[in-house]
Amino acid sequence: MVFLTLENKYLLPLRNFCKFFTTLMKKIFAIALSLFLGIQFSDAQWVPGRMTEYQYVQDAEFGITGGVAHYFGDLNNHFQINRPKAAIGGFYRKQFGNYIAARLAAHYLQLGYSDRYNKSDFEKARNLSFNTNVFEVTLQGDFNFFKFIPSDPNHAFTPYVTLGVGIFSYDPYAMLEGEKYYLRPLHTEGQTFYQNRKPYGTMALCFPLGFGMKYAFTDNLSVSFELGYRFTGTDYLDDVSTTYVGIDKFPAPGGGKNVAALLQDRSYEFGTPIGIEGRQRGWSKQKDHYMIAEVGLSLSLTSYRCPDAR
Repeated sequence: MVFLTLENKYLLPLRNFCKFFTTLMKKIFAIALSLFLGIQFSDAQWVPGRMTEYQYVQDAEFGITGGVAHYFGDLNNHFQINRPKAAIGGFYRKQFGNYIAARLAAHYLQLGYSDRYNKSDFEKARNLSFNTNVFEVTLQGDFNFFKFIPSDPNHAFTPYVTLGVGIFSYDPYAMLEGEKYYLRPLHTEGQTFYQNRKPYGTMALCFPLGFGMKYAFTDNLSVSFELGYRFTGTDYLDDVSTTYVGIDKFPAPGGGKNVAALLQDRSYEFGTPIGIEGRQRGWSKQKDHYMIAEVGLSLSLTSYRCPDAR
């Protein structure tokens, strides 16, 4: 009876956006509370003209995604979207009724940026750049705005929101005279030897928040589009965070070339070096972020159950 009451309530016509949003929040809260208390809900639906003795249930789905990713941070603090890079992924989504689901996803993507794309004179003179490969695994909760039933044409589309937590690996590198150099081992901001600055690792947490839409072409095949933003727990995705430590902290062994000295301050390529000790190089009070825009294709794992099965 509780389930039927909720169903009838949320099927009422929505007269305006405010009423819709309020109803949605009540729905999410009610379902979350019920799950917490161990109440079992079944959103199994009759399929008119298809089954007369059983109910159709979407248990789970798995799929692949492809799209682009973009970096935001110390080298792109104006949030310009002008250097997208490739992103691919896969996921498994477990359904808990027609409104909520848990998703385990993995992505491989590329991120990178350069001061040459910035507009301010200081950033252009700074002349830093980076690229990195990112491997990401996330656990997310998906919340449908509308009831989603792939077998029912009247409920084959829904927008949704998603949020969760994940972990990703990264290892920024830069090119110098045609050679590729990983920046973390070079300690370009004096990590390990200057003012107790700590080295950063190759893994960090991320916190996905996104919005998407999905549509079921058939009982088993769905397509989706999702725009997801990743808040991260690191400010060294780009190897830039605090201040310059000064060229004198990177002596050249035997009078030769010190790669770390050349990559910690590349302003010399445009004229007089600006990387004097204590001058701002990045902004440590704000972590780096990235975004993924992707299209997905998924196959449903479905079952048919008796009407009285719970």
